[in-house]
Amino acid sequence: MLGTMAGLWVALFLLFFAGMLALGIAIGKGSGDSMVKVEKHSALYFDLSGEVAERVQPADFMQLLQQAENNTPTLEDMLLALKAAADDDKIEGLYLNCSGAAMGMAAREELLEAIYAFQESGKWVYAYSDNYGEGDYMIATTADCVALNPVGSIDIHGLGGMSPFFKGLLDKVGIKMQIIKVGTYKSAVEPFILTSMSEPAKEQMQQYLDSIWSYMSATMADNRGLSVDSIRAMASQMISTRQAETFIADGLADTLVYRRQSDDILRDYLGLDADKDLRLVTPADYLTAKNIINDKGGSDHIAILYAIGDISDSGKEGIVGPDMVGNIVSLANDDHVKGMVFRVNSPGGSAFASEQIWEALEYFKSKGKPLYVSMGDYAASGGYYISCGADSIFADRTTITGSIGVFGMIPDLSGLVTDKLGVTFTTVETNPNAAGINGLEPMTPAQHAAMQQSVDNIYELFTSRVAQGRGLSQDYVKSIAEGRVWVGTSALRLGLVDAIGSLETAVYAMAYDLDLNETDVVRYPKTESNIWEQVIRQAGGIDQLKAAGYDAETMRYINTVRRITTANPIQARIEPIIFK
Repeated sequence: MLGTMAGLWVALFLLFFAGMLALGIAIGKGSGDSMVKVEKHSALYFDLSGEVAERVQPADFMQLLQQAENNTPTLEDMLLALKAAADDDKIEGLYLNCSGAAMGMAAREELLEAIYAFQESGKWVYAYSDNYGEGDYMIATTADCVALNPVGSIDIHGLGGMSPFFKGLLDKVGIKMQIIKVGTYKSAVEPFILTSMSEPAKEQMQQYLDSIWSYMSATMADNRGLSVDSIRAMASQMISTRQAETFIADGLADTLVYRRQSDDILRDYLGLDADKDLRLVTPADYLTAKNIINDKGGSDHIAILYAIGDISDSGKEGIVGPDMVGNIVSLANDDHVKGMVFRVNSPGGSAFASEQIWEALEYFKSKGKPLYVSMGDYAASGGYYISCGADSIFADRTTITGSIGVFGMIPDLSGLVTDKLGVTFTTVETNPNAAGINGLEPMTPAQHAAMQQSVDNIYELFTSRVAQGRGLSQDYVKSIAEGRVWVGTSALRLGLVDAIGSLETAVYAMAYDLDLNETDVVRYPKTESNIWEQVIRQAGGIDQLKAAGYDAETMRYINTVRRITTANPIQARIEPIIFK
């Protein structure tokens, strides 16, 4: 009976989604006449709110859900749309609705460069916000007009943050984290074993925050025609509490208008009558309307392969070792792929999976094809491991990279399970350590020594891979390793990267080297999300998840806990940082 009931539920589940898929296909086919058309006197519209992903991953349902919910564009879509629209006479400008985007600093850097290029075609940029956060404001300073709500604010405060430490909590519940690591600066484990940040961790954090703030303050100052000193002085004065009129007087904004009045300004920019609707086109709609696709129909091309997220041994999200290896090998064996730009945006993860990906990239190079790496917000620890063998490495100024180090983290639950809950265990073994490390009792000295040896071996392998790939001595690599984090400009000075430049810079360089056109590009892995987006909308999936309490933010926390509990115990990673 139970088997029959389970079968019925599975059948109903499959029928439901088959029906939704059929509905989505029908919607897609039936919407041909209503597909977005780009009319004259239109503007690109970037809704900078929520978390801005670099790219929607093929298996990442939550990214798709958040896009459908918030209409937040991806960095990939924004960059492609700006490039195409620069030569489109129907697109007259760009409207930046700055509503609190969460994105990495290197992503903001690449968006800035793309907006500058868009403006070179003679097109305007207009920015509006009720309240500008610091990261959004830096993007907004590219605008010809920075508009602010009359009771709004601009927040410039520099960079800083608080790191939580969980040792006190773990002590209370009787859990001890057993740490094995290599690298003085490898600080990812500190929240679990300390009550405050170590001096080496403070030192490296101060270094990269100072470097990124230097870039941000100079960018805001240059774009607004102000001095860097004035920007830095305002950052120390809690200016977000000021009245809006002072932002005009200080040269930070150009006009104070309510959102309704802002729409009228946009109509003036577009030459539309007051009773006409604004013609605003999102990046996704623009790319669809202009039929901007990646498929080159089997012709020779450059592959851009995206490696985004945590590196893991298995699963469906982030950089999954076996899947990424399969993608790389497939591209290596494809005669139409003449070279690859490997776009890495990862804080690292499994050391084992990182090595497998490194080896697959070596196989790609063995086919006589050039391999370039373009680093995004992060290419650190395991992210640097999979980057270091490239023929040429490009990083943004604010890319966070390095962190060449390894750690293991195994919980000891005996204080909770045995001391507090009263559960005891008896072990029977044929050999010492036959039962393995189980987390229900402390590691023995022999087990700890064996784990330390394993971590040391991986660190030795990691630094040798870096030395081999970068043409450096292993001793030199170790002197700048120790888990230390560097920004792109520092990494260039140290020889960890070859050039400062964006993904587009790397593609230009490879196209030139291969005598191909910069448009001869295909992006991998392929993503087909539009149909599912419509299925989700039509099925009310978003509202159902919200009603159940599972919004995108909640699901991110759930997925984080799941990754921690299922991750390989030996990791090469740092914790990601989001700038708002």
